[in-house]
Amino acid sequence: MARSKEFEENVVLEKAMKLFWEQGYEKTSMNDLVKHMGIHRRSIYDTFTNKHTLFLKVMDRFGNRISSRWSAGIKQSRTAKQALQLIFEFIINGEEDAPPGCVLVNSAVELAVRDEEIDAKATAAFAKSEELLTEIVTWGQQNGEFTKRYEAKELAEYLHNTLAGLRVMVRTSVSKEKLQRIAELNLRILET
Repeated sequence: MARSKEFEENVVLEKAMKLFWEQGYEKTSMNDLVKHMGIHRRSIYDTFTNKHTLFLKVMDRFGNRISSRWSAGIKQSRTAKQALQLIFEFIINGEEDAPPGCVLVNSAVELAVRDEEIDAKATAAFAKSEELLTEIVTWGQQNGEFTKRYEAKELAEYLHNTLAGLRVMVRTSVSKEKLQRIAELNLRILET
């Protein structure tokens, strides 16, 4: 007779996400996951197959979380510049009760060069971010907020590169003031 799950999958996945986010894939052991997720090792294997598959699910969860937060920020913005400011602020200030940085960027830096599945997930998530940034830049160009000197896609790639760099830098002791200056310069460059 099969046992019923004694946990909510989304709750334990959230816990795993925060642990991987904080420590990275390699440093996080199965014992760490058992302790942090509050479920038995057997339950992890039964539900997620193995650590790698669990990590891929964490990457998906994080990607969906970021997309929905960025989209919400865009919907509440009156201008394209304001939408970008919200994205920069979100990255620089992070989330309450969450580690700094980004699971996707951290994963790409740590694993993409040697793990095709991680690389594919990170690359797809980055492409999705660039699509969203392209929409914002196009909006700003149509409203006269941003330069039309460059294609919206090129500017979105440029912005995404900056945002990826900021997501790495927020994990260091670099001051928020410096990160804000970087964000402000990027916005000024778009206006030229």
